[in-house]
Amino acid sequence: MIKAVLTIDDIASDNTRAIVDYLCENGIHPVMFAWGEKVEEFWDNAVYALQNGIIVGNHSFSHPEFSNLTFEQGVAEIEKCEEILDKLYKAAGVERKFRPFRFPYGDKGGANKDAFQKYLADKCFDKLDDRDISYPWWKEMGLDKDIDTLWTFDFAEYNIRRGNDFTIDDVWKRVNDPAPGSGAAILKDGGRHIILLHAHDETEELVPGYYKLLIDKLLENGVEFVEPNFIHI
Repeated sequence: MIKAVLTIDDIASDNTRAIVDYLCENGIHPVMFAWGEKVEEFWDNAVYALQNGIIVGNHSFSHPEFSNLTFEQGVAEIEKCEEILDKLYKAAGVERKFRPFRFPYGDKGGANKDAFQKYLADKCFDKLDDRDISYPWWKEMGLDKDIDTLWTFDFAEYNIRRGNDFTIDDVWKRVNDPAPGSGAAILKDGGRHIILLHAHDETEELVPGYYKLLIDKLLENGVEFVEPNFIHI
């Protein structure tokens, strides 16, 4: 059996409602990470996600590479998105029970990594429960201790763009790869995963319903999507 928590980055988008509807129809409870600027642009779709039971976490305001920021600039990015999320939850009429955070690009801040982890702990951000993840590299990299939410498998479907030779076939290669260069094989029996998908209208334009294709593929191969739990820091 393969168990996984689904995480979706970069909401909100034009296709966020359709993604939410599909997930609800299939009983999948993801964590969606909010890009603050995109939430402001697609406000109603972000509200829709919350009102349909989706947990929405912080993914910064402008989606920068944190290793290119000072510590103070990084904190400002997080706190500006926090202000937007507080307003969003209030507008949706939903209690904000959990406050997970994901760094854009998985960039934990370079030389400021430890300072950002301390900040997230001091501000009581919630850690996605990853205690079932047993890959040696997860602990060797200290990911079991970090407060932010990384991932064990990335579809990388965000690379499907005009002018880029990366296609849906390349995504299928990643799905079927028994020994990926990074992360863990998604279809290996007994796996425990945090899966990364993105809510991108550009991908939707080139591969309509891409999120259905990818998630259906995993369901057909025995992946069970489990409800996210959190460790309160």
